[in-house]
Amino acid sequence: MEEDRQQVPPNGSLLEREPLRSRYKGILLYRLTYISEGLQVKGYLAVPEANAASASYPGLIYCRGGIRKVGMVRKRRIMSMAKRGYAVFAPFYRGNEGGEGREDFGGEDRFDVFHAITLVQSLPEVKPGKVPLIGFSRGALMAMQAARHCDQAGPVVVWGGVSDLLETYEERVDLRRMLKRVVGHPRKQSEAYQARSPVFWLDELNVPILIVHGTADSQVSVAQARKLAEGLERAGKDYAMELYEGLEHRFPRDADEKALDSVFAWISGKLDISREA
Repeated sequence: MEEDRQQVPPNGSLLEREPLRSRYKGILLYRLTYISEGLQVKGYLAVPEANAASASYPGLIYCRGGIRKVGMVRKRRIMSMAKRGYAVFAPFYRGNEGGEGREDFGGEDRFDVFHAITLVQSLPEVKPGKVPLIGFSRGALMAMQAARHCDQAGPVVVWGGVSDLLETYEERVDLRRMLKRVVGHPRKQSEAYQARSPVFWLDELNVPILIVHGTADSQVSVAQARKLAEGLERAGKDYAMELYEGLEHRFPRDADEKALDSVFAWISGKLDISREA
């Protein structure tokens, strides 16, 4: 007689919802645990406090930048997004803050974003419909891969985003050791770099893209934003670009809030158009 095997819940299944203290009046904050390729992955959910039990909001996924403890999800940022009327989920990616596995900079950990879409769409606070994504820095690689592979993803905001990881290797000498360890050497494993880099597969994208970038960004060159825009233009894709003169990788708070206003106006407009179509 075969032993009963414990079944792993389907990808995107919610395993745990832990309420957290919120410093924003009217915004609820949770830590969620969900399934991604058999791993337990964690992330924050920020959602407006409903006036009625039946209230729901459009969902949104925020893809953080960095790797491991560098660039972790900031609660203030996602709660600021949620106050604009969205249920915002920010995955930590596998291996972080008690999650299982090990992240690999847009490799297998891309599935943590793919399955976060399923998770978000299952939440009672979230309205039915496609899930927009905001990808910050290397999070742009994650958001754009979701747009490439998931029919429920989009529109996508690429904010200070990496669009060509080969260029990042050249620009960021301080990241080369990590990139060689996690992705490989760009000459020997060039396919792994291209697979992560949107500029090499723009023809496969069919969602609106908004590019947001500071012209003084010293971590991800504004040249990457311009290269992405030129590629989207050549491919005949629906895109817009907003360059912020003199701003670095992270915007000062006032400028960040103004940029968020513009970003969410664009997202809301695109969601309204898609609902009418």
